[in-house]
Amino acid sequence: MKEAFQVEIKWFIKITSLLFQFLLIHLKLFSFLVTPLILVCPFELFAQNTNKSIVDTSKVKQLEEIVIISTKTVSDKSAKPLTTLDNYLEKSSLINMIKRGSYAWEPFINGMATERNVVTIDGMRVYGACTDKMDPVTSYVEITNLSKANVHSGQAGATGATIGGSLDLERKKCHFDKRKIEGSIYTGFESNNKQKILGGSVSYVSPRIYSDFDFMMRAAENYKSGGGNEVLYSQFTKYNLSAIAGYKISTNQSVEASLIYDHAKNVGYPALPMDVLSAKAVISSLEYLRRSVSPSISLWKTKFYYNEVEHIMDDSKRPIVPIRMDMPGWSKTAGFYTSLQGDKEKHPWKMNLSGHRNYSLAEMTMYPNTPGQKEMYMLTWPGLITNYGDLYLEDRFTLLKAWKLNLSIGMAIHHNKIDNTLGLESLKIFYPNLNNSKTRFLKRASTMLEHKKENWNFTFGLAYGERAPSISEAYGFYLFNSSDRFDYIGNPTMKNEKSASVNAGFSIIFSDFFAKLNATHFYIKNYILGAPDTTLMNMTIGANGVKIYKQLANAQIFNASLDINYQLHRNLHWTNKFSYRYGTSTEVQMLPLMQPLLVNSSLIYSLKSFSAEVSVNGASSQNRYNAEFGEKPLPSYIVANCFASNSFTIGKQSILLKLGLENIFDKNYTTFADWNRLPRMGRNLYLNLIFNFK
Repeated sequence: MKEAFQVEIKWFIKITSLLFQFLLIHLKLFSFLVTPLILVCPFELFAQNTNKSIVDTSKVKQLEEIVIISTKTVSDKSAKPLTTLDNYLEKSSLINMIKRGSYAWEPFINGMATERNVVTIDGMRVYGACTDKMDPVTSYVEITNLSKANVHSGQAGATGATIGGSLDLERKKCHFDKRKIEGSIYTGFESNNKQKILGGSVSYVSPRIYSDFDFMMRAAENYKSGGGNEVLYSQFTKYNLSAIAGYKISTNQSVEASLIYDHAKNVGYPALPMDVLSAKAVISSLEYLRRSVSPSISLWKTKFYYNEVEHIMDDSKRPIVPIRMDMPGWSKTAGFYTSLQGDKEKHPWKMNLSGHRNYSLAEMTMYPNTPGQKEMYMLTWPGLITNYGDLYLEDRFTLLKAWKLNLSIGMAIHHNKIDNTLGLESLKIFYPNLNNSKTRFLKRASTMLEHKKENWNFTFGLAYGERAPSISEAYGFYLFNSSDRFDYIGNPTMKNEKSASVNAGFSIIFSDFFAKLNATHFYIKNYILGAPDTTLMNMTIGANGVKIYKQLANAQIFNASLDINYQLHRNLHWTNKFSYRYGTSTEVQMLPLMQPLLVNSSLIYSLKSFSAEVSVNGASSQNRYNAEFGEKPLPSYIVANCFASNSFTIGKQSILLKLGLENIFDKNYTTFADWNRLPRMGRNLYLNLIFNFK
């Protein structure tokens, strides 16, 4: 028995050595963590209590809208199990994905851009390195290593200061169990852009260790819009590796190491003037978990993490450009969070302390087409250091048998420092008295009342939140926006953006019928938006001018969604989704990138291992738009899709086969979420094949 255990330990060490070595060789991690680690000191006192009584923590949950849009494995119920994560996230009524090409779409939550939301991977903060938002955090997770995506609406949440919402991508991992090895092999093909998909995963489980490995490769050529028109510069190639390994120290204690390596190259962005030569991300973490800490503390989890992102834009494959440019960017983030959960006299509670340190730098070099002229160099992000510390508390009360109240409060310290002399001097052209650092205090709070009966549920909530300007909004230097064709300059003197919201929801459920209605209204003070400054000259050739980020007195955003599901027959299911957003301000009338009425309806038939689906999705005409930001009116559209699948079992192995047809009638259309009204993909035949083995 002892020899078997020693062999198992050696095997575990070999598997996880790469993960731990990565953490150790980056000695810079420790210097990055010096500032945020100071904040964790008060929590050392909880380690003194070692009582091991077990407390049920399943009651601790956010009462605001949380949408879990995945199962723990690649699902045979999904119409397209090997689709990109971008397509998957669009299924949530809270999320719109803004498309600038075929790859790496930007998630909007409640009609708000990434600056107003927090996106994390397993609770870890990651900052993109691209000034044009070509590398959102969601681009570093693949659908095959995703366990679930928690979409949280509103200002409350443990992940950090936000006013629109938060999105946490939880990766797939196994747990300690009887010894076994399982795995899958994925492959797929799509006809429209000739996308080739190949990947696999393997997991090892035993009573003391577990490990999960997942690899995915995608390679696509230019796609064709409806009618067969080729959309140039829409190709991409991507590789993603995810690895997680855990070791049980004792009955109640375990450690876990994880690593993500993601590399995209030759990525075209047809809606932008530049493409991406290379985008790399390395994301690592080390976690400690302890259960049954004391009678009132059931769970203690602490994680340290470090990640680096490198993003290189270029226009070398564009045949005609006014001037050649290279635009690389770098982002390095180190941080931690420690979380406690428990139940005190029927009060499920949660406490989360987190901190991180980020360094972001972006530059641009312009190469004149005229021989003999000198190159021009400037920093578009000025080497900015961001230190962030956050404390979040949540408690849930049972008022009466059917009434529950959820309260939460969060406080954060946000500190910026310009670490590059050239970057600071560049911004002083516009702000002569600019200091190289600024500290902000960010507050948030929410309350949610829930009334639950046997067949129906009602919720009502109020919330308040603040957020600091983003790197681009505060410190960006001549960032070109290809939609309104203005150069943008940041404004570090802006105040915190503040938001108050009210939300309500009602749902009803019977054996064969379900309906849910949600609505939220945001009132945002000091709303940040670019405004033209006619005294400045543009840097980009052909630009319409220069905009400086300023603050509107207020803005309002209204969101509503309705889900209706009906079981027509034991084998036939009908689902319907409707969503709508409206954004306005007295200064600009219509806020940009607000969706019209969107509709999705699906009819699903299933019998044993066979399933089939016919769906339509569409939108009303887009007559609410803002021409000042490059938007144009859009007609309504309806697109039809279908798929069929079957699974086969051979001993302990299984094979899942999916065949589908998207945009059946080859509709030529575009949506409000397509940057510069980029046309969507036309008719597309796809095949997904998944082989599972044990």
